[in-house]
Amino acid sequence: MAGEEAPEDTVIQYEWRGAWVVAAHGSYDMDSIPPLADALGAAARKHPKVVLDTSGVVFADSSFLNLLILTHQAVTLRVVAPPRQLQRLFEITGADDVLEIRETVDDAVVS
Repeated sequence: MAGEEAPEDTVIQYEWRGAWVVAAHGSYDMDSIPPLADALGAAARKHPKVVLDTSGVVFADSSFLNLLILTHQAVTLRVVAPPRQLQRLFEITGADDVLEIRETVDDAVVS
């Protein structure tokens, strides 16, 4: 999947080294979160470790943050490569103390 451009507001999923990776691309708010919520929910039911690649997220609000916290409570979740806006959201809300954030998918898979 590396190097491929994804259309706006898409969710790509694949298995990588024993973990299930969900790569989110686009903007996520209350109206656009359902496809990502469905993907993370299905992944959490089937896989012990889920990696969320957020490098393609251009905007996220509290709906996105709530989804991550709920997913974190249900399964081992690693959040990968959050852009600056997401990092700031995590810092402001204290979610960076709860969520396990990694720089790369490979880092997330082995941790």
